[in-house]
Amino acid sequence: MLSAAAGAVVFDRSRNGGGATAGPVTSASGNWVPPACYYAPKYTPAQMRTYKESIWGVESTGYQWDASQRDTYVNGHPYKDFNKARSGKGYWWDAYVTPGHEGDPAASTCTEDNFWVDKGAAPPANIPEAITPEMLAQLAYAEIRVPSTRVDLAPAGTTKVNLPTWAWLDTAKFKPVSVTASVPLLNVTATTTAEPVSLRIEPGTGDAQTYPASGVCEITGDRIGEAYARGRAGETPPCGLRYLRSSGGGSYRLQATLTWRIHWTGTGIAGPRNLPDGTFGAGQDVVVQEIQSINR
Repeated sequence: MLSAAAGAVVFDRSRNGGGATAGPVTSASGNWVPPACYYAPKYTPAQMRTYKESIWGVESTGYQWDASQRDTYVNGHPYKDFNKARSGKGYWWDAYVTPGHEGDPAASTCTEDNFWVDKGAAPPANIPEAITPEMLAQLAYAEIRVPSTRVDLAPAGTTKVNLPTWAWLDTAKFKPVSVTASVPLLNVTATTTAEPVSLRIEPGTGDAQTYPASGVCEITGDRIGEAYARGRAGETPPCGLRYLRSSGGGSYRLQATLTWRIHWTGTGIAGPRNLPDGTFGAGQDVVVQEIQSINR
């Protein structure tokens, strides 16, 4: 028997990021978001009959609607007896809401009534929300989790006006992550992978300079910036910043955001295809003090 959730998307998160500070990426490409709903297999002919007759039995939708439904699914216009004659050769498809989007207005756009698709056949071309490898990749995108981007700083926590502050990340935490989404009934799958590419530093004030000037530190090999080493205080850090004014009695909120390049592969796809880059950031407080001088 086919369960009501058998056609829903199944996720393999075994290669995803994790930990208390991990979070989802946000598309860096405008307002792009993964689909809030989709269509996939849900019922066998027998289950479809049980489902529809349970609705008709309570007469909550009115005689005219119920009669129209019976004409569609029972009387042969176009389906006969819930397609019982095709049992084992296909499934009735229905709408699913993507987890986490239950209250999303976009989830209400999947309003097509149940439709039949033979095994191995493509769903109707006029239903763009019918599940495809690309849509699976987009749903997997929403499941990607990446580690926090709290950077190491030197000096740490408290720095001085006009003193170069070095910034770097422990690259061991920033390896590619991936999520695989599939519909086992259809033997369709897609894997979405995110790889870190650059770090953007925003000092939290206009009274600061960043290194490089763009504030974007590209990943070089297996590192993001360089850890500070004793004796390099006078050097310009490859990744970092310099505050030009003290934070007074408070602090500046430094924001560090990592950009992840995202691509996917899937059933019937010859090579990797791109999805919008994703970003994930974290803030941290930096106290900036004036350099005290002593007159002798």
